[in-house]
Amino acid sequence: MANRFAITGLTLLSGLVLSPSVFAQNNPNNNSTAAITTAVPFLRISPDARSGAMGDVGIALSPDANAQYWNVGKIAASKKDAGLSVTYTPWLKDIAPDVFLAYLAGYKKFGEGDNQALSASLRYFNLGDINYTDINAMPAGDGKPREFAVDLGYSRNLSEYLSMGIALRYINSNIAAGAPESAGSYRAGNAFGADIGLYYHKAKVMTEERQGTFSAGATLSNVGSKITYSQERKDFLPINLGIGAAYEYQVDQFNKITGELDLNKTLVPAPKFITDDQGNSYWESPTQGVVSGMLNSFGNAPKGYGTTISVGGEYWYQDQFALRAGYFYENANNGDRQYFTCGLGIRYNVFGLDFSYLIPSGSGTTRNPLSNTLRFTLSFDFDQLNFNNQKS
Repeated sequence: MANRFAITGLTLLSGLVLSPSVFAQNNPNNNSTAAITTAVPFLRISPDARSGAMGDVGIALSPDANAQYWNVGKIAASKKDAGLSVTYTPWLKDIAPDVFLAYLAGYKKFGEGDNQALSASLRYFNLGDINYTDINAMPAGDGKPREFAVDLGYSRNLSEYLSMGIALRYINSNIAAGAPESAGSYRAGNAFGADIGLYYHKAKVMTEERQGTFSAGATLSNVGSKITYSQERKDFLPINLGIGAAYEYQVDQFNKITGELDLNKTLVPAPKFITDDQGNSYWESPTQGVVSGMLNSFGNAPKGYGTTISVGGEYWYQDQFALRAGYFYENANNGDRQYFTCGLGIRYNVFGLDFSYLIPSGSGTTRNPLSNTLRFTLSFDFDQLNFNNQKS
């Protein structure tokens, strides 16, 4: 069971999501802005260890089962016939050992020339057990907050170099499970969303052993209905626009290196700094519709609002052993997440195992929940779903 500090933190997190506004001490005349606040932020947590070790890049990386999260358009371009991946990510492990994110994803290609693919995934965020207390610190019941999202995707090769995909998503968020009646009339939130992705890749053979492959991708994710936990407020999903480019260089028959750069932009309108008639100042959450909110995230927002940059590298030896590293940057006025990552991967036949580690940085509110955390992904990639006809 989570300790008292985890309980306090999770309760505050729920309060920020459910409250009508986020109070701050910032002066509206300076360049500061309130951190972006959306519902179900777990939808933007990097779910797999390979990308997690490379600074959270993944839009243009070579396809695998986890492309369902990064760019569903990549899946039809996979060199494999089918794939399956499962990832376990501890969250706030130093103070809340029962909080974790689990991710299961898979795909299967079909059609003439295997130029189409169906895919699916499940994200499950367990926020641990919470002991509620009343104003007098007396027990007021136990809660088990949980969130999950189920995806179904379809992708297709449009040409030898270009593929496209779409994914539909159902989201359930029950972050106030078991809360006493005195806390308010909160209920589980439900929403629907969709992703669309494009993927381009082209290889250039230099010599018999040397080859370079350029790839690029673009994805629009979590576009859908708002989510509500009460009658008073509806919250945006973490709508995101991402573009990425990668270059894979086959040095010789044994060595291969890959580098990628991703840019992401949260398409949620910026909060407004309000001072009411009583002199109280606070950040007011946006109330416009989904489409207008997406557009206003560009025009009526501070420079760089909601933008992150990720860069990562990967080295493979004989396609069996990988070393990875990366860096993630977010503007200090919009969350201030800045961290280095590293990890490794092992492949043997159809079996793969990846590990990632987020190097500790920051303190207090700027400390990443994944700091000092080892997460891992177990994956299977099949040339054909006939185990008697596997290629090594």
